[in-house]
Amino acid sequence: MRKPLLRKLLSATLAAALLAAGGSAWAQNYKPEYKMSLVLGPAFPWGKSGEIWADLVRERTQGRINIKLYPGTSLVQGDQTREFTAIRQGVIDLAVGSTINWSPQVKALNLFSLPFLMPNYAAIDAVTQGPAGTQIFQAVEKAGVLPLAWGENGYREISNAKRAIQSPADLKGLKIRVVGSPLFIDTFTALGANPTQMSWADAQPAMASGAVDGQENPVAVYMAAKLNTVDQKFMTLWGYVADPLIFVVNKEVWASWTEADRAIVKQAALDAGQQGKALARKGMVEADKPLVKQLTGLGVTVIELTPAQRQAFVDATRGVYQKWTPQVGAELVSQAEKSIAAVKP
Repeated sequence: MRKPLLRKLLSATLAAALLAAGGSAWAQNYKPEYKMSLVLGPAFPWGKSGEIWADLVRERTQGRINIKLYPGTSLVQGDQTREFTAIRQGVIDLAVGSTINWSPQVKALNLFSLPFLMPNYAAIDAVTQGPAGTQIFQAVEKAGVLPLAWGENGYREISNAKRAIQSPADLKGLKIRVVGSPLFIDTFTALGANPTQMSWADAQPAMASGAVDGQENPVAVYMAAKLNTVDQKFMTLWGYVADPLIFVVNKEVWASWTEADRAIVKQAALDAGQQGKALARKGMVEADKPLVKQLTGLGVTVIELTPAQRQAFVDATRGVYQKWTPQVGAELVSQAEKSIAAVKP
């Protein structure tokens, strides 16, 4: 009888020692390094968000969780559309990813790519921070990856080398680089353009050679990538879709951490998401839009659409919006529309 009692006492003593050490003994089983996938590096608000997250986690866990950044989706050979599956499979441990790139695996993420759904930044926040955002996180988790926080890449504006775009007719025949999303193909086809799917790594050489005429990305991405140097001399600010980012962790990796460390990683993601969102919006939310001034200073012709001009694009893509609503989820779309309608102008 004494031996079992002794074992229990030893077990209790060990457990107490582990708790006293703040779980540090368990951390010996942690990986020496965790891989974070990113499309863009720290020169961009997107990559900077990932860097901030990694730095906060390393600092707050006192080095127990060490995260290395892998920009250019290099862990999946640059194929952005394979990233979500690789996270689920454990090839990637963590990621700050685009709702666009992951939409083939999680249909609900196509919500943000419905053309002209969100008219302003307040609308983005109303969707991501409201019931629709909660539903989307549930869908991501159901698909096998754990979402922790929202970030942002920004509104996607259109640039090209040929002409100023002020109406749908101006897009006719233009070869526009788009990501690998059928919804994007449908949207640009409806506008009369020739959408051409390719990764971001291939996009810049294609613009430089004239293989494609234009692209659509946030202004911050345009500036950081210096797209004016690859003949992208016309830009139209139309805000047709926004690109929220999601901070995620592989479920098995998450389960391997102590409860205390999980709390640290999640709070760090929330903090990094807020900082990254501020970076993504910087220069575009101020009254004088400093980024637009910088673009003009680079010799770029910047078109800001009037409400009537923007409405013409809304009308031209309405059929796409209606076609995709059932695929996204009619209830989810309706919830998002209600949240946006409740935003004060």
